[in-house]
Amino acid sequence: MTVYRDFSLFLDNLKIKKKDIISSRYESITRNLNEKFRGLDNEKTKFSLQAGSYGRYSGIRGISDLDMLYILPSDAWSKYRQDPAKALDHAKEAIEKTYKTTSIRKDRNVVVVTMKDFIFEVVPVFEWRGVFKYPDTYDGGKWRKCNTRAELREFKELNAERKDNLRKLAKMVRAWKSKNDVKMSGFLIDTLCYNFFNGNTEFDSKGFGSFDELICTFFSYISNEPDRSYYYAFGSNSKVMVSKPFQEVAKEALENAEAAIEAREKGQEAKCNKCYKSLFGTKFPNREVKQARASTEQFIEELYPSMDVTDNYIEIDCQIKDDLVTKMLSTLRYNGGRIGHQRKLHFFVKDTNIIGDYEVKWKVRNRGPIADRDNSHRGQILDDDGTKIRVETASFQGDHTVECYAIRKDTVIARHQITVPIE
Repeated sequence: MTVYRDFSLFLDNLKIKKKDIISSRYESITRNLNEKFRGLDNEKTKFSLQAGSYGRYSGIRGISDLDMLYILPSDAWSKYRQDPAKALDHAKEAIEKTYKTTSIRKDRNVVVVTMKDFIFEVVPVFEWRGVFKYPDTYDGGKWRKCNTRAELREFKELNAERKDNLRKLAKMVRAWKSKNDVKMSGFLIDTLCYNFFNGNTEFDSKGFGSFDELICTFFSYISNEPDRSYYYAFGSNSKVMVSKPFQEVAKEALENAEAAIEAREKGQEAKCNKCYKSLFGTKFPNREVKQARASTEQFIEELYPSMDVTDNYIEIDCQIKDDLVTKMLSTLRYNGGRIGHQRKLHFFVKDTNIIGDYEVKWKVRNRGPIADRDNSHRGQILDDDGTKIRVETASFQGDHTVECYAIRKDTVIARHQITVPIE
């Protein structure tokens, strides 16, 4: 696999799923708080702010903690000024109206709402000239200051200047942290990535094909950082604490990243992939088994050089049909099964977060000894008929692949590949 394909698929694998569920829960909590503090019915978006890595769009799949600020009406200041804990109590009561069986508790600065898939940390705040005052219930209670809007704005602006590479780097570093159990907060990751890119234009004109160099350069940068107990955050200059020195683990990461580049240059694809897997874990794509390029094979990167798959996702599945029963490929693969010959296969778009119109294309790639013998590898990029469904027949043994691409304005905005195991 090429560097471009490796890292584009890697970033695709890091996308947060269930964004619609996250949004609906943000809205539900906001609606309850607006009803409690402002007497507004069914107002689901005003007076709340998504913060943290989700608000900065630097979070990855598997994110569990979601931060939310709720802006209290200014005329309630006199009510809560001397009693910050009461603001948290009233916010907790409001959320409990909808989430009656959910674990909801007060914890120093926040109301913690523990749901099945996510934990929302809700902070009631007052806003004055762009600065927030948030409650601290320790030591008798007080209101502290933070500048969350400035942090969100600074991160967004530098990310735009760096052609979205700031956010992509932060996502990859989170995968490294997760795989290697690095003691580093998400805010510290974003701060280090921001500092790395601040004034650094080296990668502005580079994309996925240079991300192997980007990773090396970043780990070299942080491994040479001096020991310190905190950094100053972008935008707000608030202190971002360092719980444990990270320089040594960063040096190990740099060694792996350099070894991956060297292995790729020598044609040692298995070793290259192993190095990246040790860096980033299972979200880094598997090595594609080396196979001669089919005479008819096409590659989406060659047909559509413009590719931005960071924000959108598309997921495909397949209905396996015979005369009596229809099964789902995702269920069959989960149970370790294989598809019988001559079954009708209906591939379809199962889920996506793409809003608006987009074009779909498909790629069917046959693999295995029979495909090699009969020279029937296929691999062309195929047009969709407008239904977002592709019908095939299970003809011969092999672990074949089907890939779907979402395209808008000659740019690939999402892709998904599944393996089709035929007995």
